[in-house]
Amino acid sequence: MSEDKKGKTYSFDVCSQCKFTCCQDANPPLTLNRQKIIRSYLREQKIPIQTPFAGKDYVHPASDSDGICVFYNKETQKCVVHPVKPETCKAGPVTFDINLKTRKVEFYLKKGEICGFAQFLYDNPASLRKHLEPAKAEIMQLICELDAEALGAILRIPEPQTFRIAENNLPKEVMQKLGIDE
Repeated sequence: MSEDKKGKTYSFDVCSQCKFTCCQDANPPLTLNRQKIIRSYLREQKIPIQTPFAGKDYVHPASDSDGICVFYNKETQKCVVHPVKPETCKAGPVTFDINLKTRKVEFYLKKGEICGFAQFLYDNPASLRKHLEPAKAEIMQLICELDAEALGAILRIPEPQTFRIAENNLPKEVMQKLGIDE
């Protein structure tokens, strides 16, 4: 993303003005490794979050009573764990699904009506291409590291306000984990 005169990225400018926060009711999945990284970061930075994680079917950041992620600072409108935030937060507004029939990881972009940054990416193909490759890498890492039960729970979450923009082959280790024949 290009930087503006204030030294902020366009994504921050758009996201800080958003009335709908992707930090509300999102519940991004966390691998065991990401949980360790975040716990360590919280300790190092002396950020006093007593219960950073929650989840029944899969682990995700805990939320407050309004469904806002505990890592979101409402005053600064910034993520307090930004340098080590979850993979899907780094990838946003790109999300994913796994098509078990085609054995493909399908990548989706949220629709502009729910995400201003997604609209910016849609309107700027060069910016979308620049964002998509690292987003795909983050998502592929997540898919490879999550256990089968957590991945299955995540795949059951509908995301109707998205459209497919790309796909990758499903890695063999993920097919094995999900019990898919090669």
